[in-house]
Amino acid sequence: MLDTSQRSAPKLSDKAGGLRSTRSLLTLAGVLLLAAVPLIAPSMQLLINLALAKGLAVLGVTILLRAGQVSFGHALFFGVSAYVGAFLMASMPQADLILVLIAGVAGAAISGLLVGLFVVRYRGIFFGMLNLAFSMIFWSILEKFYHITGGADGIRLARPTVLGMALERPEFEAVLFYLSLVLMVGLGWFTLRWFASPVGQIFQTIKTNETRLEYLGLSPKRVLLSGYLLSAALCGVGGSLMAMTQGVVTPEYVWWVRSAEMVFIAVLGGAGSVRGAFIGALIYEIVRVYASAFAGDIWQLLLGSFLLIIILFAPGGIMGIADSVMNRRSKSQPTNLGEDAQ
Repeated sequence: MLDTSQRSAPKLSDKAGGLRSTRSLLTLAGVLLLAAVPLIAPSMQLLINLALAKGLAVLGVTILLRAGQVSFGHALFFGVSAYVGAFLMASMPQADLILVLIAGVAGAAISGLLVGLFVVRYRGIFFGMLNLAFSMIFWSILEKFYHITGGADGIRLARPTVLGMALERPEFEAVLFYLSLVLMVGLGWFTLRWFASPVGQIFQTIKTNETRLEYLGLSPKRVLLSGYLLSAALCGVGGSLMAMTQGVVTPEYVWWVRSAEMVFIAVLGGAGSVRGAFIGALIYEIVRVYASAFAGDIWQLLLGSFLLIIILFAPGGIMGIADSVMNRRSKSQPTNLGEDAQ
């Protein structure tokens, strides 16, 4: 009997490895399918690009969800990054795309540090509402100082150069699309590695046992601040890409609805799931665009109903459903333990 249990352990390990391999293969297939969009469905290229930019911002919200914190104001960093890029392009019309991206992310990270020093002192609803307050303050500044920010009309973003070359719109959109795809893969992989690292593991302890961090001599505020900075930077990446894709920046980038949208997408894809952030963004954008086109008066109702169904019947989101299906398939496979024992 002991021999049977010893033989079953490797089989369980093999199944776990098989599930990981399946997820990796599905992820690779998804990335390759997205890479082929400009070739097989060019009309979807802009939509997918917007979804990828939004997915990177949602990835920032996902990091905080791993620590058990929900921010209702992370659109602040999304908008700061976009406006930094707009102001840079206004002063340097020939600025390079990479420079605009780096400047925007730096602006988001700096603002994340300033805001984070205040909000990491709080938890739960106080954390979420304080983030919302900072976001709405910035929105008011953008609306009122219209001589600088353009007010509700916003600022048009000139097309950046690419490695010193001024590209036409189709070529620029192709470069931006594949840059977004590369950033999705690279930053998604980095986030997964960060979660698995000692720093990421300590960060996630805030959700389960914050007191233990204090016993270890670590400051929970500093630990949360480290993840908050990474979260703000990721939102900044999404904001810069969104601004360059749309070619205009408005106060709507930091409006509370944008922050709620990020949380919506994170829950839809699977709260705390890296892959779910991008899958949720893709599903959300596609449903939103086509629902508003064919059901213009009730598309918000359709999205709300869809989210309600997910919360009630699939709390793990889209990724939770996918993992459940893969686990059932693996359990349905015969183990043949009796034959192995013989």
